[in-house]
Amino acid sequence: MTPSGYSAETESWRLVWDPSKVPFPLLIGGADWAVELTAAEASRLRAGLLSLLDQLEAIADQLMEEELISLELECGGWWLGLDGNPSQWGLRCILLPAAGLRGWEGAWAPGAGLGLVRALEPLPL
Repeated sequence: MTPSGYSAETESWRLVWDPSKVPFPLLIGGADWAVELTAAEASRLRAGLLSLLDQLEAIADQLMEEELISLELECGGWWLGLDGNPSQWGLRCILLPAAGLRGWEGAWAPGAGLGLVRALEPLPL
């Protein structure tokens, strides 16, 4: 990662951070879609996703591999949902619009979410 930006991509997700793109320095996307976020939106999304991962890690050793789970979290204008089993889960995110602002909704298939969260984690938001 450099001060001028960072990008990462797989078949299932992509992330581009460019601090010179004000007011939307972060682009995240799935296989067939993408959205730009403000630094504040991205920071709150990252915090919420890391919180969901912490919740998953806290209960993972109590679950059988084939056992399905569903975790939800509302955090800083975001609704986040994680569905699947402890090692293979899908992710859904909704940016809840404030008055006069845009909203957004996106999802990643099972197996894609962890890589996206790990790519978001070190960004200087």
